[in-house]
Amino acid sequence: MSLPDPIPLLGRAYKRDPYPLYERLRAAGPIHRVRFPSGVAAWLVTGHRAAVQTLADPRLGKNHDLGNDRWRERASIMPEPQHSQLQVHLLHQDPPRHTAMRRLILDTFAPRRVEAMRPRFQEIADELVDAMPPVSGAGDGADLVRCFAARFPFLVLAEVIGLPPHLAAAFRREWGKVVQPVGPKDPGRPAYEALLRGLQGYIAEVVQEKRRRPADDLLTRLVTACEGGELTAEERDSMVFQLLVAGQEPVTNQITTALMALFRHPRALDRLRAEPEILPRAVEELLRYDAAFELTTWRFLAEDADLHGTRVPAGDSVIVSLCAANRDPERFADPDALDLDRATGSHLAFGHGIHFCPGAALARVELQVAIGTLLARLPGLRLAVPDEDIEWIPAVLGRGTPYLPVAYEPRACPRDRD
Repeated sequence: MSLPDPIPLLGRAYKRDPYPLYERLRAAGPIHRVRFPSGVAAWLVTGHRAAVQTLADPRLGKNHDLGNDRWRERASIMPEPQHSQLQVHLLHQDPPRHTAMRRLILDTFAPRRVEAMRPRFQEIADELVDAMPPVSGAGDGADLVRCFAARFPFLVLAEVIGLPPHLAAAFRREWGKVVQPVGPKDPGRPAYEALLRGLQGYIAEVVQEKRRRPADDLLTRLVTACEGGELTAEERDSMVFQLLVAGQEPVTNQITTALMALFRHPRALDRLRAEPEILPRAVEELLRYDAAFELTTWRFLAEDADLHGTRVPAGDSVIVSLCAANRDPERFADPDALDLDRATGSHLAFGHGIHFCPGAALARVELQVAIGTLLARLPGLRLAVPDEDIEWIPAVLGRGTPYLPVAYEPRACPRDRD
């Protein structure tokens, strides 16, 4: 069966399991025209080798100013003035500006620093499990997203970047939805813009707090850098925005994708519960198997050019499917199998090149702590509903479940993990 042109990337079946489509795309070639729910068209790169080359290609820029009128007409990006004020963060910058801005955050997310904070992360995870409700009887279940997966990454992030407890408590999780496209004619646009304004007000409070009470933390560093002329106010606010949204929602989603993979592979789940020492390797395989960052954000060519044998017009958006690359049989043997003994490395769950996720080390520790704690302290952890009842988030770029009802036996005490 021939593929349509452009290929629609939408619908419940696609979000539930995009991998059969990605397999067809890889077999047909490394790059294809696709269409998203908003109507915006893009060029999608699918194979592992092509993905690595694309992510390191210096011809492709991230700045939205490179987008052409065709892209700008249909792309569901933030309206003004928020677009100018919140979208000049690292993901939308090119060197040399990207290099200077990225340098400000690297120390905070250095592997040695986040590893030293692991005991605190474990305390947070245990506290959240302690607060989870008991479940009993057929049909009963607890929403693991609401009880744990949506809370743990944000509480960890707050500790890492220096967000004061009273401001952490005031953060509304729905603000994270501002990264999910809502077109200009969508009936949900007014609510979307209200979320944007609310988030902007919250970021202003964070900035004022760090001016009044500076500390040795990342948020203070960004405020100080702005006052010293290293950042514009828009860059400062955009970086705070990126930290608060991109710094926690993907980990929430990755916890759910990892657990769904384990629920669908009970032998792997049982083994991981019995052999917690393999958690670091298992987390890498779970990241490869089903990554929360399904697709990258836009990239653009400054002039018409050949990309993997296809002529791509200047300003058209180019997107890489990280999930498709991570299931490429040319790179991974039996790629659709969840293999906890697979050699780690070379998956693209955190991207590649200069935009490789700066929080990758933190995310890895978070996932190890989260999954290890849930399996150790919730005996018999399992889905409380049929697999087919699980919905997947409709976000264009991400994968995850917004609601994950689970059942388990009486909680184990933290010390029982030893």
